[in-house]
Amino acid sequence: MSTNLEWQTIDPRFPIGPYASPGNVAVAERIDAITTLAELPAHLRDAVAELDDSQLDTPYREGGWTVRQVTHHIADSHINAFVRLRLALTEEWPAVYPYNEKGWAMLIDSVTAPIDSSLDLVEGLHSRWVRVLESLSPEQWQRGFKHAKMGPLTIEASTLLYAWHSRHHVAHITHLRKLRGW
Repeated sequence: MSTNLEWQTIDPRFPIGPYASPGNVAVAERIDAITTLAELPAHLRDAVAELDDSQLDTPYREGGWTVRQVTHHIADSHINAFVRLRLALTEEWPAVYPYNEKGWAMLIDSVTAPIDSSLDLVEGLHSRWVRVLESLSPEQWQRGFKHAKMGPLTIEASTLLYAWHSRHHVAHITHLRKLRGW
């Protein structure tokens, strides 16, 4: 069990560590990533359970987004990832573009909207996302897209990245809760 002191020594930007792209990916790693994506809606709901507006409007670190913004960001980011997956499955290495995450996080809905809409969105989105991922053939895992900033990414690589992204942002919230005694 972690002590409060251990939580205080964690880099609040990367509470589970920065993303490290794996080399060769084993089938078990894909399965773990799918499981992470399947479990995210419940883990996210648990992470924000019973937080009041003041707590939701608390940044997870100095200069960072609020818990509310992180929750809405997960929905925004994962919508983009799901669309990219669908493009990769229906087009030959389509070009995809990044979105302005910081700008989106500052839009009125990200700053003030209740989080329930994003929690519901993540639940439905992840249900569909996992269903598609579970159906992929070995060849389909190697399909992909050309990201304007990150270069070519396979569905496999993108799935592992978003599994990390899921754990990363839930840890932002749980780390803050632990530090604040919430």
